[in-house]
Amino acid sequence: MELKKSVIIDNQVVELNGEKSILELTRKIGIDIPTLCYHSELSLYGACRMCVVEVEGRGIMASCSTPPTPGMKIYTNSPRVQRVRRTVLELLLANHDRECTTCDKNGSCKLQELANRFGVKKIRFGERDIKLPLDTSSPSIVRDPNKCILCGDCVRMCSEVQGIGILDFIGRGSKVIVGPAFNKKLSDVECVNCGQCSAVCPTGALVVKDQTDQAWAAINDPGKLVVVQVAPAVRVALGEEFGLPAGEIVTGKVVSALKRLGFDKVFDTCISADLTVIEETNEFISRLKKGENLPQFTSCCPAWVKYAEHNESDFLKNLSSCRSPQQMFGSLIKKHWAAELGKKPEDIFVVSIMPCTAKKYEANQPKFSTDGVKDVDLVLTTQELARMIREAGLVFDALDIESFDTPFGFTSGAGVIFGATGGVAEAVLRAAHEFVTGEPIEQINFEEVRGFDSLKEATVEIQGNEIKVAVVHGLGNAKKLLNDIKEGKAQYHIIEVMACPGGCVGGAGQPISVSMEDKKERAKGIYNADKLSQLRKSQDNPVVTRFYEKWLEKPNSETAHESLHTSYSNRGRIIGEDIRLLTSKEEDKVDVAVCVGTCCYLKGSYDTLKQFMEKAEELGVKDRMNLHATFCLECCEQGPAIKVNGEVISGVTPEKVDAVFKEKVLKKLK
Repeated sequence: MELKKSVIIDNQVVELNGEKSILELTRKIGIDIPTLCYHSELSLYGACRMCVVEVEGRGIMASCSTPPTPGMKIYTNSPRVQRVRRTVLELLLANHDRECTTCDKNGSCKLQELANRFGVKKIRFGERDIKLPLDTSSPSIVRDPNKCILCGDCVRMCSEVQGIGILDFIGRGSKVIVGPAFNKKLSDVECVNCGQCSAVCPTGALVVKDQTDQAWAAINDPGKLVVVQVAPAVRVALGEEFGLPAGEIVTGKVVSALKRLGFDKVFDTCISADLTVIEETNEFISRLKKGENLPQFTSCCPAWVKYAEHNESDFLKNLSSCRSPQQMFGSLIKKHWAAELGKKPEDIFVVSIMPCTAKKYEANQPKFSTDGVKDVDLVLTTQELARMIREAGLVFDALDIESFDTPFGFTSGAGVIFGATGGVAEAVLRAAHEFVTGEPIEQINFEEVRGFDSLKEATVEIQGNEIKVAVVHGLGNAKKLLNDIKEGKAQYHIIEVMACPGGCVGGAGQPISVSMEDKKERAKGIYNADKLSQLRKSQDNPVVTRFYEKWLEKPNSETAHESLHTSYSNRGRIIGEDIRLLTSKEEDKVDVAVCVGTCCYLKGSYDTLKQFMEKAEELGVKDRMNLHATFCLECCEQGPAIKVNGEVISGVTPEKVDAVFKEKVLKKLK
């Protein structure tokens, strides 16, 4: 071997073969250099300095960002390297909230692991003396700035992979923190609740919101019938929490564990995925015949839907109106199955086991409630289910297998493949040909939409029509595709979007893994489960057919729309900002807020606000009013909107100010 084409690592000659960094080269030969801020899916950052090596003649260098050059002599564990790594760890720990025993990441924290690996027992630099408040405002994620080590992983994930960028570095010097702009709460910015920031966070600074206590409370409530649905991606990932390989199908053990935990009925979300296929396919065929609202986007992923509502309102009409399988399931349980059992909807407590943190947000939306009763009461992630299993003392590997309960346990392979990127598109294609031609399709595997490429495309001919299909995963990829469509560079009929890399198998609620290989193994397990299914097309599921006969009439009927469909709203506006104009200290003051968000502003809210000020001056009551402009009262279609002492009033045009002032303000001042 020629020296000019090789380097020497720890006295071992290693051939160069296009490696971009020393870190990549060392891993190739089986040396595990520690890292905190390095992820192969993200850009190089080189902030943590844990990956340092010593290069002869050049000193200490970061291996993640230093390319190997022929003739280099590299030492990965020299005394200097050992001292630097331990010092770096001590400095990180000195500024870190070290309440490890009560941390959600205890046992899976990378900082904890490295401190143990390098024998750091004492910290020479004191402890953190200022505690910053936790941000628990998000329904999905808890942000604890006291545990942040400023590695920047979450910043790069949110910006580079998801294309959103709600997290960044705030402040300077020792006061730097990571958070949303102006240190706002996660609930006040356009976070889509995908949770991918928590999936890459090496510490407990960003974690999935734990709601297992609510699950235990429901299980122990004798007045509740507690039912649980299990998403397809859970069955190929939960085993990892108990030492099994990624992708191993553990469906029977999942069901057994849930029954042992105390759930009354254990059902499969795949059955409502079958319903989604039938509803969405019929919706697509109708749009295709009319030539309107194409391309049709899938709507199964709540993070993608929220992203579209915030950033792509022009495409909202293109989203399928179908609810996600989770919400279809909850609706069927509360609106139909409960009545069949002779129970009230509020007497049934529906729990979802999901790979996705955004499902927590989705279940809490008011539109998925009826008379104050939520369709899905609680969402737990795969991580939280594993926590409950451990808490109950169940030995997962020793559990016998059990089957799902009826009637929501009989599913097809088409419902199962929803768990992998491309699965929804493939399931729809399995149904579309048959629905249009009336003839069963022979080839049901659509390999073109499978895999982990950032964009997958397929063209399928159905009765002389060429149907163009696109599949993207990761919101950054979706953003690029939408821009191409706007610029006329791309044209499709069906587009599947999943927010998480790899689809649901890569959801942030899954067992933490930074390896794309693990996600690929989970996807492989999903397709294996499909192969093992006796039925592989949603339209062949006799239980779904029975649901239509009993409850839903027919696909896309008015009854089906009421139970299985939804609508979307434009969220592209500022929320929670006020501009104070008149401020009163009187106890009997009246608080008047006028929305000046874009939609209301275009309908004359600025003039409405001006007239309120003039009216208060004219009638001599400005000292008894708190008058302010605000964003946003969520009445965009009926603006201008105002709020008087908490009561929202829509359609307050400048011409109506006199009447509203007299009726809603003066009467409260008397």
